[in-house]
Amino acid sequence: MASAARKVLVPIANGSEPMEAVINIDVLRRGGADVTVASVEKQLGVDACNGVKIVADALISECADTVYDLISLPGGLPGAATLRDCKILESMVNKQAADGRFYSAVCAAPCVVLGSWGLLKGKKATCYPSFMEQLSSSAITVESRVQQDGNVVTSRGPGTTMELAVALVELLFGKDKADEVSGPLVMRPNPGADYVVHEQNPMEWTFDTCPKVKLLILELGLTMSILVPVADGSEEMEATNIIDILRWAKAEVVVASVEEKLEIVATRNVKLVADVFLDEALNSSYDLVVLPGGLRGAQTFAKTEKLVNLLKKQKEANRPYGAICASPAHVLEPHGLLKGKKATAFPPMCDKLSDQSEIENRVVVDGNLITSRGPGTSMEFGLAIVEKFFGREKALELAKAMIVVKP
Repeated sequence: MASAARKVLVPIANGSEPMEAVINIDVLRRGGADVTVASVEKQLGVDACNGVKIVADALISECADTVYDLISLPGGLPGAATLRDCKILESMVNKQAADGRFYSAVCAAPCVVLGSWGLLKGKKATCYPSFMEQLSSSAITVESRVQQDGNVVTSRGPGTTMELAVALVELLFGKDKADEVSGPLVMRPNPGADYVVHEQNPMEWTFDTCPKVKLLILELGLTMSILVPVADGSEEMEATNIIDILRWAKAEVVVASVEEKLEIVATRNVKLVADVFLDEALNSSYDLVVLPGGLRGAQTFAKTEKLVNLLKKQKEANRPYGAICASPAHVLEPHGLLKGKKATAFPPMCDKLSDQSEIENRVVVDGNLITSRGPGTSMEFGLAIVEKFFGREKALELAKAMIVVKP
């Protein structure tokens, strides 16, 4: 069973929740599934929530005659409503259910899409908390983080999507494959519990050193400016989670391609579109520069002299900078950006760090540096950044909204 090919469809629309879409795509591809990302819009390019740009593999009309072992729906609004209104997709999922094949949905999609199509009748299901009352008219509601009932699987939100995706890998390929996939993800050992940040040499992170000016900035609804570089081979879950979470927190996030094109092809072939090229991004200063991982992407970062120089200036000015997964070991360490600092990285790469005293921690902050371990720690990483700029209360509010911790 583990060696059999499995076809999966992940439909996306303008306003789909990017974390939910990308995590599902990435994890299922790690499990060996042949995943097609299908746009239900008139074009392949989709503007997901919070301005995350994803390029689909095909239009939904091109997928209508294909038989899929699983159709998995992300949430997000208005994305879920657009999925609901797509007649081609409705027909496909109805046939999926009638034929006894797997279908799943997360966040708003169980209620807005599956419930409205009558595909949860008499079944136990869960969804995003604010939709639970509405869901009760079309399903037997439960508050599980992931709920399977027969051939349908539902889940609650961005913070439960990795658990959902691993559960789907197990359904398609078996428990051994699910265990094989989940290990390198560095998943949370206690889903729903409070997240923990290990901090050394505490310092205040601020987007202006003058308290009066900072207060004025907040009153005007403005916030800090953050640069997230991306490259071919960047880890898509890490990049997407960082960008999405920080934009949820109302940060101004600039996604900059270090390639000669704005569209990058991430580690598991998810196509993301940057906002600007790095050269254009360098015309501004940033309150934080933060690198996603992915080995090939990190290696490209390390060879990009302009980016390395920006990171060095950030460090020298005592302004925050950070990295996750492969990037602490392959970018920061070889360029002296971890000198005198405590850090962590992707577990197999921690032997490259000169100071390994904190490597077992999921998120490590040392003064103006923040590092983390991998895809399964990237939400905690993003929340820790929010906490450093806006405080623990704001970060926990966001963590509950995303179902990273129990609402």
